[in-house]
Amino acid sequence: MKIKLIALVFLSLSVMAISCTTSGSGGEDAAAITVDSTDIDYYISELASDEFMGRMPFTEGETKTVNFLKTEMEKMGLEPGNGDSYFQDVPLVEITGTPGPTMTAKGPAGSLTLNIGDDYVIHTQREQAEINLNDSELVFCGYGIVAPEYGWNDYEGIDMKGKTAVVLVNDPGFESGDSTFFKGNTMTYYGRWTYKYEEAARQGAEGILIVHQTAPAGYPWFVVENGFMGAALNLQTEDGNAGLAAIQGWVTLSAAVELFKASGITDKKFFEIAGEPGFKPIPLGVTVNTSLTNTFKKDLSKNVVGMITGSEEPDEYIIYSAHWDHFGIGTAVDGDSIYNGALDNASGTAAALSIAKTMCKMTTKPKRSVVFIFVTAEEQGLLGSAHYAANPIFPPEKTVANLNMDGMNINGKMKDLTITGFGQSEMDDLAGQEAAKQGRYLLPNQEPEKGYFFRSDHFNFAKIGIPALFASGGYDHWEKGKEYAMEKQNDFTSNRYHRPSDEYTPELFEMSGMLQDTELYLNIGLRLANDTDLDPQWKDGSEFKDKRKLIGMK
Repeated sequence: MKIKLIALVFLSLSVMAISCTTSGSGGEDAAAITVDSTDIDYYISELASDEFMGRMPFTEGETKTVNFLKTEMEKMGLEPGNGDSYFQDVPLVEITGTPGPTMTAKGPAGSLTLNIGDDYVIHTQREQAEINLNDSELVFCGYGIVAPEYGWNDYEGIDMKGKTAVVLVNDPGFESGDSTFFKGNTMTYYGRWTYKYEEAARQGAEGILIVHQTAPAGYPWFVVENGFMGAALNLQTEDGNAGLAAIQGWVTLSAAVELFKASGITDKKFFEIAGEPGFKPIPLGVTVNTSLTNTFKKDLSKNVVGMITGSEEPDEYIIYSAHWDHFGIGTAVDGDSIYNGALDNASGTAAALSIAKTMCKMTTKPKRSVVFIFVTAEEQGLLGSAHYAANPIFPPEKTVANLNMDGMNINGKMKDLTITGFGQSEMDDLAGQEAAKQGRYLLPNQEPEKGYFFRSDHFNFAKIGIPALFASGGYDHWEKGKEYAMEKQNDFTSNRYHRPSDEYTPELFEMSGMLQDTELYLNIGLRLANDTDLDPQWKDGSEFKDKRKLIGMK
């Protein structure tokens, strides 16, 4: 099948070469503008092939990937999006940490030894060759949250210098049964591990250990074990991230229970009291020792950027985003060591490329400029989009909206369109209108406790005030219903998410669903691009509303 697809590409070069810079008169019938499913199939089969080596930044896989994206943009006629270049440099540092094999703990009620991988993982973002925790006292700091708007301070009254915080994942609203307490089961940013690391650093902690639990984390332990061991990328900073906690990591639930037992504190139910208003940090009287040896490699990764300049409002922008990276070559599972990342995120990259190609074929240019950004290092902590947000090529006050594509629906046509972060912005309303034209209905994210709104690149656009959409079908199969759709989602999470088995297998990819969502994203983008009065805003209650007010629009 791949040979046929390649032949198709060469046979259609004349069509693909229609330049996005060529304006036409008149306008196309919107219903006639469709995405070619063979484009999606071609892009995803290429990007998820072994040839791209799992698309890890700083590897040959990155070089192949970004050059492939550049070449495809040139072939379809997209203009360079960063001056005369298709690339935006992203300065990263790769830190390869080798932890000691154990973490020892000693407390009033006993001592214990934890084993790396089985019981805990540790890493660092500091550019420091040798890091040691020497008799660092553990302090149970609840959820590790300081949220004045909720009247919450898990660090109140304690000096964390030289100490290691032990905190729970998620936030106090989870399973509280009260939707007004934080946001109930909808995770706030305070529930994300990234926030907990940031707050521990602000408190001056020497270390932080997050207690893993599958339900509130949204993923099993193997995801933590695979994602926080070995080499990791970070954005370069002038001080080498010296202000962050020296040791960052996770412990299993069973290991945390043993640490609490070693404290000898028997009159407190740690997990229960962490969710009670007025919680105060609890020194455990337990000290820990462990070590981490690090090597460093600094280099430039690449965001890849192409655009179509608008015909009437060229200085107003619609941005499509998708991350091109995955985990490269790593620990073998069932004899396979290439983490191909077919769904995550060759699928979103393929969809965005297909939208770009479709727009390039149009005889009439959009009125506003349309930008396609393929960002690096999403899997390392949304680093490529974070760098873009800090160094935007296109002014945020002139950026109308972001449409992010990450992990497309590969399970067939769906009746639902599920919006992650539903209720945040007027992008929901626009998506609902386009979904209705497809005979679909809107759903809020069905797993709000997993914090998906903070786990893909749209979040960094939101943080600088740009209304963002992250949506796909997934919970109500067009023919087989809700139970079948949920089974397919659970199967991927359990068996393929962040594993070598996330491969492009045509018989497992029901591309009709991916095509359905890709065309919806195309239609939303065209409406935003051609209706220059359309200016979606954040809704009341969104934490991003004030940021939009600050940057303004028009």
